[in-house]
Amino acid sequence: MRISLKTIAAFLLLAASSKDVSVADEVLDLDIRIGNVMPYTGELAAFGTIGRAEAAYFDMINAEGGINGRKVKFISYDDGADPVATREQTAKLVEIDHVLLMFGSLGTPQNLAVRPYLNERKIPQLFIASGDEEWSHPKSFPWTLGFPPTYRSEGRIYANYIQASYPERRIAVLWQNDQFGRDLFRGLQEGLGDWARMIVSDVAVEGTEKSLDMQVDQLQSSGAEIVLLDVAPAMAAKALRRMNDIGWHPVLLLDNASASIAQALRPAGLENSIGVISTAFLKDASDPAWKDDPAMQAWSAFMDKYYPDGDKADSNAVFGYASAETLAQVLRQCGDDLSRENILRQATALKNFRPSVMLPSISISTSPTDYRPIKQMRLVQFDGYTWQPIGEVIESAFVGTTGQDRPN
Repeated sequence: MRISLKTIAAFLLLAASSKDVSVADEVLDLDIRIGNVMPYTGELAAFGTIGRAEAAYFDMINAEGGINGRKVKFISYDDGADPVATREQTAKLVEIDHVLLMFGSLGTPQNLAVRPYLNERKIPQLFIASGDEEWSHPKSFPWTLGFPPTYRSEGRIYANYIQASYPERRIAVLWQNDQFGRDLFRGLQEGLGDWARMIVSDVAVEGTEKSLDMQVDQLQSSGAEIVLLDVAPAMAAKALRRMNDIGWHPVLLLDNASASIAQALRPAGLENSIGVISTAFLKDASDPAWKDDPAMQAWSAFMDKYYPDGDKADSNAVFGYASAETLAQVLRQCGDDLSRENILRQATALKNFRPSVMLPSISISTSPTDYRPIKQMRLVQFDGYTWQPIGEVIESAFVGTTGQDRPN
């Protein structure tokens, strides 16, 4: 028997009015409805670029015919990085917009605030834009997966670099007083081991600080020769400007989340950022080494057509593209079975998948017991124009790893 679209629409309306909307959501909907929450305003608004790039990516996918014959409806709301607003917006997406899954929302406290809610309802919470280890607990929270390498493993990478290149040098850390800052700092301390005694100063800062002059001056007075900036992009720019103003030029390490030319280095002054060291797992769109790379040419054309207001020097735009490309792969693997169970099954069955904008030799693999999609990074150094690779790709899972890192 053939069912008309009008009949399907009527059934959807009836199902949506009931408590259990799973049939309407997962089987009969003509669109694939994806929910997302981002800080488009507030102290972390720089990361809103991720959500805008993801929205533009799905616009491109829809223009090309969708995924398995279905169009993607990407619904993204602003939470201002406030966990209370995150809960409100996520509930709206689930209970009013009836999204099939949540995808790519930013932040550790924000996603922790909605993780129980989503897991209780068996709604996939996929590829969170946060490197916290909390997203790797498949037994306790099977519906939640992260995306980038963990902050803790990134901290260990910096520790290994310091030990190899600057042994017995005094270290100072400016770290953000939240779970992001604490995790990366903890990884640094663990990676240094006995050499953690070389940390002569660490200063915690709130994300709302208007000036970092006093904090940077305090770090300088410690006599540190190496400084790790473990803060958000706007804070990193303030610290870099102050260091230049007082003529202090230690070896500078900058966390990956702030390694954006557009959001951190340019506001600080590109000339003030020469020599800064960070980590990367995605290609740098400003690097001429990729000018003939078909994938980056396609990304540049995508930006021109679907995100013309975006800044190609903003690494968050590359991140958003890569995460959306990964979700698109999961949905393609689902075929005609778009049940939430199958979406989770496919998200935890990625095998050496390489988003087109990912660095060579780095790939994504997951399994029912491995909820860490990206486990590799490489060190990079800013030359005043682009990020240049230094050293080889590092398997972050093997950098001072303890059993606590592995999925429970």
